[in-house]
Parts: sequence; C-alpha cells; structure tokens
Amino acid sequence: MNTAHVDPSSIPWFGARRIARTLAAEVQSLREQNTDLRGQLDKLGALPIIDLEARRTALEAEVANQATRLEQERVLAAGAVADLKRQLEEVRKAIVQTEDLALLQEAGVYHYRHPLTDAVAYRKELDKLQNEIRDMTRKAGGAVLAATNWTVNGSATEGRKMVRDFSKLMLRAFNAEADNLVRGLKPYKVDAAIERLRKVSDTIERLGKTMHIRISESYYGLRVKELSLTADFIQKQAEEKEAERAERERLREERKVQREIERERARLEKERQHYVNALAALEARGDEEGTARLREQMKDVDKAFEDLDYRAANVRAGYVYVISNIGSFGERMVKVGMTRRLDPKDSIRELSDASVPFNFDVHALFFSKDAVGIETAMHERLGETRVNLVNRRREFFNATPSETKAHLAELAGELLEFEDVAEALEFRQSEVQRRPVSQES
Repeated sequence: MNTAHVDPSSIPWFGARRIARTLAAEVQSLREQNTDLRGQLDKLGALPIIDLEARRTALEAEVANQATRLEQERVLAAGAVADLKRQLEEVRKAIVQTEDLALLQEAGVYHYRHPLTDAVAYRKELDKLQNEIRDMTRKAGGAVLAATNWTVNGSATEGRKMVRDFSKLMLRAFNAEADNLVRGLKPYKVDAAIERLRKVSDTIERLGKTMHIRISESYYGLRVKELSLTADFIQKQAEEKEAERAERERLREERKVQREIERERARLEKERQHYVNALAALEARGDEEGTARLREQMKDVDKAFEDLDYRAANVRAGYVYVISNIGSFGERMVKVGMTRRLDPKDSIRELSDASVPFNFDVHALFFSKDAVGIETAMHERLGETRVNLVNRRREFFNATPSETKAHLAELAGELLEFEDVAEALEFRQSEVQRRPVSQES
C-alpha cells in the first residue's frame, strides 16, 4: 500500500471528498488487520508481558487462598474426628457389654458368691433381703440421699418438697432398672448386670447433682446383693433340676432293668419247671443216663439264676461300651458309658433312635462286676477331651476309638473284642449314593 505524503494544496477541492473516503477505507482496513493479528497472537498465548504477569499474580493469590481454606477445613475436620472419638469412648464406657457368646466364653464354671445348701436356703435369704430393701425405700429409709437446704422462691418448704419429689422420681427409676435386671437375670450375666446397675446409680448422681440427689451406698449394696443372690438361686435351681432329671433317668433305667430281670426270672422258672417235669418222668422210667444228662443241663439253668441274682443285687455290675457315630459326629468322637440292661444292645439301639441320622457303631462291649468304676475311670482319663463341660451326663469325647482302646485294656484287662474301624454301613451307603454318576464310572 502506498503511504507517501500527499500535499493537501495539490488536491483539487472538487476531489477532496473522494480522497477522504479512500483514506478512511484504508484506515479501517488497517484497523481490521491489527485486530485480526491481535486475535491470532492471543490464540498463540502471546499476550503482553504485563498481562501475563498480572494473570500469574492473580493465579498465585487464588492458589494461596485455596490452600489456606483447605488447611482450615483440615483443622476443622481433625477437630471433629477427635470429638467423635471422645464421644465414642464415652459411649463405650457407658454401655455394658452383654453379648451372650462372649459372656459364656468368659464365664466358665459358675462360682457361687453366697454358697448355700439348696435353692430353698437361697429363697429364704432372698425373702429376708427383699424385706430390708422395702424398709429402706420407705420415707426416711435412707435409700436415696439429697440436699436439705434447697429453697424455691425463697421458701424452704417448697424447696424440701421439690427435692423430695425429685428424690422419689430418681429412686423409682433406679428400682425399675434393678427390678428389670433381676427379672431378666441369667447367672453368667450377673457381673454385667451389676455393672449396669452401677451406671444407673452414677447417672442418677450426675443428673441430681444440683440438689445432691444420689443413691446411698448401703441401698446400692443391697440391690447388688439381691442380684448376686438371685444369680446363685437360679443356678442352684438349674443344678437341682438337672440332678432331678438325672435321677429320673436313672430310675427309668432301673425300672427297665428290673422288668428285664423279672421277665428273665419268669423265663428261667418256666424252663426249670420243664426240666423238673422231664427229670421226674425219666426217673420214673429208670433212665439213669437221661437223668444224668438232664441234671447237667439243669446246672446251666441254676447258673443263670445265680447270675441273675447277682445282677439284681449288685448295682455296680453291668456292661461298659464304647460307641461312635461318624455320620453324625465325625471320626473323632466317641461315647463311653455303661448300662445295667440284660441286653446292653437295647440301650445302644435306643441311643440310635434319639434324633440322630445314623445308627451308632459298637467298638467295645463287655461285662464287668464294676462297670461303674471302669466308666468313671475312663471319663477321668478322657476328661481333657470331654465335649460338654457343663452337663457331664453327656458322655461324648473328642477321641478316636483306637485312643480309648489302650485305656480300656489297662482298666479292664485283656479285651476279648474291639473294633477299631466303625462299620457305619448306612452312612457309607449314603455317601456312595450321593456321588455323581460320572465319579462312579
């Protein structure tokens, strides 16, 4: 484009407007080109250094502000977490853990706090204690303590009335919790119940702090003693009921034995009478050889009578057995017991019918004049493997039949017969039928 200087005096006046329009058009074109160039430079990031520096400064300020805000939020969050942890710890301290499983694992064998002879003695002691509790809950009985100089609107009378009303309310809340604990108490939960009662007492003292309202230590001690006595009473009742069940079971077994003995005696009497009649007939015919043979046979009947009389008179005599049920309990569990039944397999058949999916297998079964003693000694030797440590009538042990064999041999002498491997016929047949056809082929 020609940008040479033009002398205005050389321009005719009649062409001035046209030249002016031309110059204006050129100026506009230059402006458009400049704008386009700036746009291209902006796209290339080629802003002026001053603008870039200003932009960088603004961004740094924004980053600093953001970092400051994030640090403030982090501090606030850390404080909130610390507060939540403190609250959680306070809640954990206030809550009494009463999970049955954990308590049962920790309880072990129950230890009596007030050893008495029987449940009747515990009941009498509880009645006496409850009379003392009622006496203390009466007016001025000392169950709850409170301030005596409290006033309301300057009135000591109104103050005493308010303190008395609040004291009754607090005592009622404490007694309600104590009664609930007693009603729902289980012996192994007594420590948790006492701890809960202490929490209730502490809560009442905290809520009644302004009026100095609190449960007296003597009354709190009575309610704690009530809990421990109740736990002992419930445990003693359970033990007595278990002993009664065991005695009823023993009597049922004795009645079965007695009926078997009576039936066997009647059978032997009938058999002996047959021999007596036959012997009289042979003697009448003068058959000495037949008479001698018959008398020998009668000795067996007499020996059977002697054995029967011995069994009836000696309550320690009976059969010791070792049985297992691998289909129901696995290969490492046996039952060691004894029975006085004339046919001991009757007892084992009854055990097989007692809600187990498979029959028991017999590993050892032998008669002993002191079956009770051998059974007791076996239980002592296998004591560490006993399955049920609470109900000792459950005579199951985590042991294999082979492990019991050595103990039996030492206690009973030479064993005539012992099966190391259980037949478990129905269980093994069931396992075969349970296999897929592809595995059998």
